[in-house]
Amino acid sequence: MLCAVGATLGGAGLGGGWQRAEAAESAPVSTEHSTATLITDSDTTDGHTPLHVALRLKLQNGWHTYWLNPGDAGEAPTVTVTAEGAARGSTSTIQWPTPHRIPDASLMSYAYTGDVVLPMELPLHPADAAAGAPTQGNTGSTRLKAHANWLVCENVCVPEEADLTVTLQAGPPHPSAEAPLFAAAADATPVPSPYAATLSAEGVLEVKGDGLSAQSVQDAWFMPGKPGLIDQAADQKVSIQTGVVRLHLKRLPEFAPTQPLSGVLVLKDAAGNERALSLSAAPAAGAAGGTTAGSGLAQAGFLQQVVFAFLGGLILNLMPCVFPILAMKALSLARLGKAERRTQVTSAACYGLGVMLTFLALGGLMMSLRLAGAAADWGFQFQSPLFVTLVTWLLFVMALNLLGVFEFMPVTAGQSLANATHGHWHDVTTGILAVIVATPCTAPFMGVAIAGALSGPPAMGLIVFAAMGLGLAAPYLLLTTVPGLAARLPKPGAWMQYLRQFLAFPLLGSCVWLLWVASLEGGASVVLLLATGLVLLSFAGWIYGVAQVKLIQEGHTRTSTALHGLGLLGLLAALALVPALRHQSAAPAPGGSLTSGLAKGTEPFSEARMAELHAAGKPVFVDMTAAWCITCLVNERVALNTPATQAAFAAHGVTVLRGDWTNHDPAIGAFLHAHGRDGVPFYLYVPAHGPEVVLPQILTPGLVLRTVGE
Repeated sequence: MLCAVGATLGGAGLGGGWQRAEAAESAPVSTEHSTATLITDSDTTDGHTPLHVALRLKLQNGWHTYWLNPGDAGEAPTVTVTAEGAARGSTSTIQWPTPHRIPDASLMSYAYTGDVVLPMELPLHPADAAAGAPTQGNTGSTRLKAHANWLVCENVCVPEEADLTVTLQAGPPHPSAEAPLFAAAADATPVPSPYAATLSAEGVLEVKGDGLSAQSVQDAWFMPGKPGLIDQAADQKVSIQTGVVRLHLKRLPEFAPTQPLSGVLVLKDAAGNERALSLSAAPAAGAAGGTTAGSGLAQAGFLQQVVFAFLGGLILNLMPCVFPILAMKALSLARLGKAERRTQVTSAACYGLGVMLTFLALGGLMMSLRLAGAAADWGFQFQSPLFVTLVTWLLFVMALNLLGVFEFMPVTAGQSLANATHGHWHDVTTGILAVIVATPCTAPFMGVAIAGALSGPPAMGLIVFAAMGLGLAAPYLLLTTVPGLAARLPKPGAWMQYLRQFLAFPLLGSCVWLLWVASLEGGASVVLLLATGLVLLSFAGWIYGVAQVKLIQEGHTRTSTALHGLGLLGLLAALALVPALRHQSAAPAPGGSLTSGLAKGTEPFSEARMAELHAAGKPVFVDMTAAWCITCLVNERVALNTPATQAAFAAHGVTVLRGDWTNHDPAIGAFLHAHGRDGVPFYLYVPAHGPEVVLPQILTPGLVLRTVGE
């Protein structure tokens, strides 16, 4: 069977490779569920002929790992191989063998079982050629180093990784004992399709070519190259005629009719032999035309995403996670009362520029990471304890500034701290910070808009993110461009100083919240480093403020210069903690989870458990949350953890499955993507009988009670 990679590879030149490390196979790294080695197809290398290398995984019975597109759940393996020594080179591009299809209730996974070989081609060049010297031929050994990450799953999924090393001696390429494994993997790898393929607006994949007939093709199925395009678990009805094979695929709403579809088509003949073809299906004439109904619907869908993005950004101003930035904006609005109109408009424009550019940069980064095969979703940066720490430090420094400990802009003799102006860079910085702190929240309409932006063409995706930024900046822009609104601002006075100091406390409250998030993500060690940084930054800010006062009172003196140096030393000491924080961020904190100590009727989320409960005829409420998502926490306090809601869950026998996305979890990410979402909160009600119900991102008690009671 072509897609049974393990069966194809099993026994081919294994020898005693698992007991000893030969020249073309690394020492094995064994875990509870798999054994990993790095293998090569040659025992030697001449330093310039490309070398075939592979990650070999021997999986425990019943366990599997994933393909390039893992399907509705899972995560693809990643491998990076570098060559050092007499020859140099690097690669990370896997030549993917054809996977199994593993259906599970309403989900589909594409995976490998048994003895898995994931081959790569490693280009080489002599080390002396890299240095610019004439090449003398490979005369020394070449050391191959690989770092691999993969996910193995049965009823549960376990992330695993390994560092592997192989040393090859100099010499003409010579087939190794592992060479047959590469040949078997090549036989199991899809070949370019010789047939023309189109995809209609209705989702009919049509493949035309000579040799296609009911005798040569008895069955067929298609596996897309990336998720989010078709319903991968839906039945693919096959119709076969002479010269034509048609598969009826179920498009997802985010997959525009004008998009091509790439993936692997498997054709199975009457004898059970399978042939895997890599193909790209172009939109059929009726789906690609610029004046067709399908094209019009796609355009309407894009315009809807833009409108949703703008509304989501506008509502984001009211989200509790943006409140600290509302404090900064409120102070800016108060200062506008004594500014000229031109200054007001320029200030708002700079703030809007900071918001828009940051949204575009964040959207571009997410799309780039997606194209590179990494998992990146709305708020993904808050899954890093290092990022959470840096944002906490930034908010804390801003709070010290609002309390008057120091000023952001340097001042000179004769200039008072009260009259020091920040300039337009401060407005741009405020806009940047507004977006950074807003990412833990998701407003209504944003889920659909972000999912559409990430699944469509990059140019359209950036337009959607720009619309979101315009929505976030709109209230400030409106206030400064409409004269009647600006005139209603209160007159400046002594109250502004008290307001400025008062607004520091929401920022300090946000620091407390982020400290809790860091404790869940990284544990006590991260909290200790974060708090130590706060003390050092306090010292640096205080010293810097004292130096600024001396500059005003006495002019530039040696004493104030020394104080500036002392403040800089405190700042550098805080930044010196970053490497330690990065190290602590590498491993999640044990036991730090929102799914620890759950109440009766609530369990940790897993797709297997959800399928088990649904098969038993029990209703399920899925709650996808994260500690850094304030919208999630507010929903839990207001709508989910209330006595009325808990009583309704108990009365109707509803089991709540809570998924904690505080730290990156590929299974939760895949589940969100399968339901057209790219962030939390996400709420799904699966009744005992009937269709699933996706709830909005902002919950009310009445909405939850009506959903469960229907």
